[in-house]
Amino acid sequence: MALAHTTHQTDPMTETESIEYDVVVLGAGPVGENVADRTRAAGLSTAVVESELVGGECSYWACMPSKALLRPVIARADARRVPGLRRSVRGPLDAPEVLAHRDEYTSHWQDDGQVRWLDGIGADLHRGHGRLSGARTVTVTGADGERRVLTARHAVAVCTGSRALLPDLPGLADVGPWTSREATSAQTVPGRLVVVGGGVVAAEMATAWQALGAQVTVLVRGKGLLGRMEPFAGELVAEALEEAGADVRTGTSVESVSRENGTVVVVTGAGDRVEADEILFATGRAPRTDDIGLDTVGLAPGSWLDVDDSLRVTGHDWLYAVGDVNRRALLTHQGKYQARIAGAAIAARATGETLRAQAWGAHAATADHAAVPQVVFTDPEAAAVGLSLAEAEQAGHRVRAVDVDLSSVAGAGLYGDGYRGRARMVVDVEDEILRGVTFVGPGVGELIHSATVAVAGRVPVSRLWHAVPSYPTISEVWLRLLEAYRDN
Repeated sequence: MALAHTTHQTDPMTETESIEYDVVVLGAGPVGENVADRTRAAGLSTAVVESELVGGECSYWACMPSKALLRPVIARADARRVPGLRRSVRGPLDAPEVLAHRDEYTSHWQDDGQVRWLDGIGADLHRGHGRLSGARTVTVTGADGERRVLTARHAVAVCTGSRALLPDLPGLADVGPWTSREATSAQTVPGRLVVVGGGVVAAEMATAWQALGAQVTVLVRGKGLLGRMEPFAGELVAEALEEAGADVRTGTSVESVSRENGTVVVVTGAGDRVEADEILFATGRAPRTDDIGLDTVGLAPGSWLDVDDSLRVTGHDWLYAVGDVNRRALLTHQGKYQARIAGAAIAARATGETLRAQAWGAHAATADHAAVPQVVFTDPEAAAVGLSLAEAEQAGHRVRAVDVDLSSVAGAGLYGDGYRGRARMVVDVEDEILRGVTFVGPGVGELIHSATVAVAGRVPVSRLWHAVPSYPTISEVWLRLLEAYRDN
């Protein structure tokens, strides 16, 4: 079977170019790039379609710029905890320097480097808006109106990601609200910032902009921050934000928003009036599937796409949905994991290989069910993998939660004076494996991969006793957790 070639045709009546590939990928973010990388490595000809910047949301408006903003915030906080160093880091952050460094990390919103990478793996980039126009067919309309029809012999992968979801509030568009894009790319520090939401984006951006000099007010409709993690995670992060000067209000809804003489005016459900220079809505995500031609293949425009564990869309043997669009785990690293699975599955099916779809096999995205890790880069950091206690109980597992105060670990005391943090492992008492682990505290983001290995590998508690943590590191919390499980 000839796989790694393209076929070109031009219709003289419409001046529409038709090109045939083995695989067509919609979206050139990290997910689409990884699908293309895997299919090209398998010898399949691959086209990638992108309407914005190659590199996607993560590179320019999410992971990279947000962490570039947060790194000096966390480094300063850590330094202030260390005797002999804290006096050297008095005073405010140099906001212009932080913003300039952030701009460097986004390559000043230029995608030349990412384009070179795509070219280096041998994938063809088609710039323009791509829409499905039937089975295995994508029509790309360029900025100049030129149309190209890309036909996929084997698969089309939808990797278009998600966008910020704004609430339906009258007059909101006239206010010019920030979403995650504006929050990570703003060129000046607002004097006052209202953050609406309690999830990861809200917590991280409140942390960053408060430290950069804004007066931040966080309005959370629910009971607390980081509602998908163990309750103590959001409690510790909220406590730290308030100590830094932010105003965190839980159980607070937004009834109306307006801009009066340049000032944003928020009226809460309790009738309180909050004024700010900018307002960030971090209130959820929606799939970028509203204008990609789903209706031409019998799917609802704007919908999340249901997939099997090889990331193939239900009822369509040629269509894959990878990353945020399938709603399994809206995280870049999980999307890249899915992309590796999808690329391998596409290649296997294209070459007639029997798919090994067993759990934890090369062609099944099993970790998206059992071992999804996440780090929230606040101060303190919050990191979790697998199920929380509540989720494990709701799933019907017989579990027991084991908690340890991280300040009791020698490595934490060395990390900084006044170290505050907490760890929890959720143990399945029947199988004696971990269903989930959560860490909250300075520096714990680097602990979570050990927990991910334990959860994904279903490592028995009895075996974990033989994974000896180095002394004196914060990783010694593993020993403390095992001792607490044994003794209680």
